[in-house]
Amino acid sequence: MCKGLAALPHSCLERAKEIKIKLGILLQKPDSVGDLVIPYNEKPEKPAKTQKASLDEALQWRDSLDKLLQNNYGLASFKSFLKSEFSEENLEFWIACEDYKKIKSPAKMAEKAKQIYEEFIQTEAPKEVNIDHFTKDITMKNLVEPSLSSFDMAQKRIHALMEKDSLPRFVRSEFYQELIK
Repeated sequence: MCKGLAALPHSCLERAKEIKIKLGILLQKPDSVGDLVIPYNEKPEKPAKTQKASLDEALQWRDSLDKLLQNNYGLASFKSFLKSEFSEENLEFWIACEDYKKIKSPAKMAEKAKQIYEEFIQTEAPKEVNIDHFTKDITMKNLVEPSLSSFDMAQKRIHALMEKDSLPRFVRSEFYQELIK
């Protein structure tokens, strides 16, 4: 059990720092009346240039993150929703891993693996995903000699997290409710 802030896992402290920074920005005294306006949409923007999903498809998303991720409109809708909550890093990581698996060239694979690691996995990464230390260590060992499966364990953990946390929030959101009307 955690007792006090000192015992919190490192990723919890990083998330707390991130929230503190965002709150600090919001609490700063504005220089002008124009600065008082915070650019935030109540509803996420609807995805552009993607054919809207049928009602049956959209209803299947409630029970299956995979069906949501396989549907272009569903993926774009989910991404817009997560952006509105400032929590799109897990989905972006998942997409980056899917793109990574399509790479054929070992040189390009190594380059992309480094990029994914620096953007999502390493401590203090700009879009650091919340994975346990065991998974992070296995992923780092896998990157010594990158292969198509280097990120599999981390991607599965993030998929499970999105399924357990992000998908239920999306399904309860007003945006999703509008899609299934």
